[in-house]
Amino acid sequence: MENGRADPIAGAVTRAGRYRWGIVALLFLATVINYVDRQMIGVLKPTLSADLGWTETDYADVIFFFQLAYAIGYLGFGRVMDVVGARFGYAIAFVIWQIAHIAHGGAYSVTQFAMARFGLGLGESGNFPASIKAVTEWFPARERALAIGVFNAGANVGAIITPLVVPVITLAYGWRAAFIVTGLVSLLWLVAWLAFYRRPSEHPKLSKEERAWIEQDPADPAQPIAWRRLVGVRETWAYALGKFFIDPIWWFFLFWLPGYLGDRYDLDLLSFGPPLVAVYLLSDIGSVVGGWMSSRLIASGKSVNYARKLTMFVCACAVLPIFFAQSIDNLWLAVLVIGVATAAHQAFSANLYTLPSDIFPRAAVGSVVGIGGTVGAIGGMLMAKYAGYVLDSIGSYVPLFAVAGTAYFLALLSVHLLSPRLARVEI
Repeated sequence: MENGRADPIAGAVTRAGRYRWGIVALLFLATVINYVDRQMIGVLKPTLSADLGWTETDYADVIFFFQLAYAIGYLGFGRVMDVVGARFGYAIAFVIWQIAHIAHGGAYSVTQFAMARFGLGLGESGNFPASIKAVTEWFPARERALAIGVFNAGANVGAIITPLVVPVITLAYGWRAAFIVTGLVSLLWLVAWLAFYRRPSEHPKLSKEERAWIEQDPADPAQPIAWRRLVGVRETWAYALGKFFIDPIWWFFLFWLPGYLGDRYDLDLLSFGPPLVAVYLLSDIGSVVGGWMSSRLIASGKSVNYARKLTMFVCACAVLPIFFAQSIDNLWLAVLVIGVATAAHQAFSANLYTLPSDIFPRAAVGSVVGIGGTVGAIGGMLMAKYAGYVLDSIGSYVPLFAVAGTAYFLALLSVHLLSPRLARVEI
């Protein structure tokens, strides 16, 4: 409704169909694959440590090189998406990460594994810049948080699939086969992406009504905007510092949670599957609910600033019980506390990911997302080193959960101080 009248464009697009949600389905599937590939090392950590003789520090070093490549690649792919577009930019990233993923099956040392992990991080860093670029091209501002929440839910689906499928392949054929099989099957997505994705203005199957809905926002400059202009803008750093504080926490959950559950509750390769599935099912719900909540607030007349920040504040509060996770003796109560925290992370993240498209011109979105992803990956590198040090020196997860419990408030504070109104940036 607008001024008491029905929105004619919304009515037209409802009748015409919703092809743009098919694009989100492709982004969702790619994110599933992305997280299966990256989480396999967490699920296989006990197996790899026993087979290759890793210490906690060795494992942390392998994760560090993934994060290092992710930091480098995120910045580069953010620019690539703005220059060549999401279709070919995503294809390039996908090929790089699948080659590196399959190469894990041939690694025999920490160094070789770190090299394969570096290649994986380089390619996987293109996933979110490409996805957010695609959402920016295919969705008006009012729908972007929900669209991002939907495709971002693929991260949790991937995290659910991994502990169910990978142990079965590993026990039947070995961990090397697990990397090779999952990599080869994933290449089917690349065929579908190249066949179906085009910009809305170039897509032959898109109706005029839906194109009008997509293009309802004011036109933005078409030419990419130089990094040197973006790094001088406070709003760029509002997004980047938000990523710096919350991304390491998600990496911690992804890479250390299977090992934590195994150590704390004496679980093995098969038995920690159901608890992980429960955690990431909750995460999936959080991803969609976080996008829905802020979109609902905007639809009810609240400002983008109010809707995004209120949603993120609620999410930060929901993470707080993670402080006490280490002291919980009951497995499923611990799973509930951790699952609520990961759900809150995904809801927070869906709104943080939306900020570049809320406040920057379309031509700058990929680059801003790239800058933020790089800063977030640097935070992840620090967290990896810290986790390895803490676990090798004192053997307790308490300091790590304490960091997780405070990070989201720091992220929200950074966003608010650097962009108090989330006003559109004129560059």
